[in-house]
Amino acid sequence: MAPHAVVLSAAQLKVPWAQTPMYNTLMSVAAGIGLLLLVALGRELYLRRPILAEGWAAAFGVLGLLLTITGAHMSLTWPLSSIAPFDNIIFGETSLAFGVLLLASAVYLWRRGHLITEVTTDAQGRVANPVRTIARAAWPISIFVAGIGLGLFGIAAAGVRYQLFAAPPQEPISGAFADYPIVEAIFMSGLIALVGLGAVLFPFAVRALATPDRGRTVLVPVIGWVWGIAGVVLGLFGALNYFTHIGLIINTM
Repeated sequence: MAPHAVVLSAAQLKVPWAQTPMYNTLMSVAAGIGLLLLVALGRELYLRRPILAEGWAAAFGVLGLLLTITGAHMSLTWPLSSIAPFDNIIFGETSLAFGVLLLASAVYLWRRGHLITEVTTDAQGRVANPVRTIARAAWPISIFVAGIGLGLFGIAAAGVRYQLFAAPPQEPISGAFADYPIVEAIFMSGLIALVGLGAVLFPFAVRALATPDRGRTVLVPVIGWVWGIAGVVLGLFGALNYFTHIGLIINTM
């Protein structure tokens, strides 16, 4: 997730890092772990396993706060304007949206977690379905999730069309592909499109899960797989960037 190669490929590149904070490393790790935790919680609830709602709320709250702060700062101040202004949109706005969604999830689990952890019955004496309870609560916001998913498709298309995401030669490891910008463009765009696919399918899955006479849909495992794969790759790539971005900064000071 380094700045664009066309902008940063000068032989003796010097970047004013004091005026160009770049923290999409933390964003990537937090977003990847956030996706994985969503999949993990969904699986636990889908299999009706007992959970400690406060623990999940704390996890979502920590990740949501990190993404909200960094995403809001990047979206409002555009710190990468001097090297890759489009990255402020790609990483800033998406992180802000995901961060606020995680915070909302944390608040819901903290305040209403008992609705999905306690064994309750309806008027007919049937045990309540925790998945249906959450699905009914998530239905309104799922439309926004789908909207962000469409935006991620747009980012993925722009990434391939304009060959974004390519690392400059001064960046360790990723810079080895500086002469082939389409490689990292396809890699990152594919990863973003995976997240977008799960987001676009999300309201349809939620609607099915909230319907009393259904409760199961093939969309659930599809979303689980695409978000799970994207979460693992995004988290590992962000961790790798702690090395590559430090190397980039040292090589361009």
